[in-house]
Amino acid sequence: MSQRNHIFLFPHFFNYYLCSMQEMILVLDFGSQYTQLIARRVRELNVYCEIHPYFYQPEHLGHIKGVILSGSPFSVRDPGSPRPDFSWCLGKLPVLGICFGAQLLTVMQGGEVAASSTREYGRARLSYIAEGEALFSDIELQSQVWMSHADTITRLPDDFRLLARTNDIGVAAFRDSQSDTFGLQFHPEVYHTSQGKQLLQNFVSDICGCSCNWTPESFINSTVADLQRKLGTDKVVLGLSGGVDSSVAAFLLHRAIGKQLHCIFVDNGLLRKGEFEAVLESYKDMGLNVRGVRAAKHFLDALKGIDDPEQKRKAIGRVFIEVFEREAHNIEDVEWLAQGTIYPDVIESVSVKGPSVTIKSHHNVGGLPDIMKLKVVEPLNALFKDEVRKVGRSLDVPAAILERHPFPGPGLGIRILGEVTADKVRALQEVDHYFIEALKEYELYNNVWQAAAILLPVQSVGVMGDERTYENAVVLRAVESTDGMTADWVHLPYDFLAKVSNDIINNVKGVNRVVYDISSKPPATIEWE
Repeated sequence: MSQRNHIFLFPHFFNYYLCSMQEMILVLDFGSQYTQLIARRVRELNVYCEIHPYFYQPEHLGHIKGVILSGSPFSVRDPGSPRPDFSWCLGKLPVLGICFGAQLLTVMQGGEVAASSTREYGRARLSYIAEGEALFSDIELQSQVWMSHADTITRLPDDFRLLARTNDIGVAAFRDSQSDTFGLQFHPEVYHTSQGKQLLQNFVSDICGCSCNWTPESFINSTVADLQRKLGTDKVVLGLSGGVDSSVAAFLLHRAIGKQLHCIFVDNGLLRKGEFEAVLESYKDMGLNVRGVRAAKHFLDALKGIDDPEQKRKAIGRVFIEVFEREAHNIEDVEWLAQGTIYPDVIESVSVKGPSVTIKSHHNVGGLPDIMKLKVVEPLNALFKDEVRKVGRSLDVPAAILERHPFPGPGLGIRILGEVTADKVRALQEVDHYFIEALKEYELYNNVWQAAAILLPVQSVGVMGDERTYENAVVLRAVESTDGMTADWVHLPYDFLAKVSNDIINNVKGVNRVVYDISSKPPATIEWE
């Protein structure tokens, strides 16, 4: 894959922060499964952080306070492993290499890395820490760290100093004696490194000199100001879904440009039971200019005879574009299309060399802008889901919206496995309704990040009364997560599951079996399609 193809991995991240020159930490991604976690941990310290491909070289350094090199599935011993030019940052900015990043710094400066005699994964403890080093300030001897590598540093370059070791690793951390260049063979960003947050705090605050002032309020102030400069008196159209992302994007744009924002909410017939009416009602008193459009028949007609998940997504996306474009053309002189795209949307929708491969087509990324010939504005595309919620709270977005579970753009169309029909939609809406309402009744809703019901293309034998039945099976899924990049299944109480199963089977015609999904992401995805 060429470097040019990599460039659009994070296409809009500098939309606002280049304007305001927000101080930031730059993470260079070598393909590690933990790269996004590094950025999250830095942001938790109120320091803005961006991820770019490993070969990225910024045009300006003034706002960049430090650089972190991620881990990688590569080995530095492989002939084809990345060897980017770091002359723009080494010796000029603080640099922290993690795992592969540390090994790369080592070999590039003349040290040696070899295959470890044993694969070094899991917990370890720091058996030695050099005194007087800012990176390890307040880090305790014997504190736990997390290893995940098959190579190990066997000899440091001449000007490098040993900072830490474990009982099994001779070089757990080092620094360049001539510059603020550091390396760690363990992962400070993961939960299992007990003082990893303190170590990252030492790096970004004490070594990089970050002021740690990136807060929801500062994001809102700078973004609103930049939106006002960028949009001026132009009209903007936004597709609302009733969910967190599009709602917070609408509130942010409304604060910046007021009535110049025109929102369209399309009923694709694949929403939850009563959702179209409930969403319009929730927006009624918020001051937003919202137009509701009923278009269920168009979507269901387009889905006839389609059972492939990707084709269903494309059909739903195509009809959405047609309906949205028609409605948008009824608004005169629209110049901009606003989207509620957030960071995971971009990650999961772009194929790159590394772990962030194309998982599914996404309704928020690609397609619509080219057809509508509108300029695109994405005020949330640098934020994780939990950060979007924090911004929403600061914008006074109602809790009923902020606390809503994520819901996919294609809606129940990808929760009905196989062909989508009106009867299947009605059945799944009822199943989903019993599940979601029970979560609220048992006060479990806010303990779940996302809950879903899935209708399987499988019929199972059952007994109702004195008759045998041959009806549909449904799956209930509930996961806990922070942003959807990883997720674990929620251990819902047995009595709760029993009641929900009983209510569904007794009240939803055509369903005689309910199962509960106990798969985590990875390896499973949250949605089934």
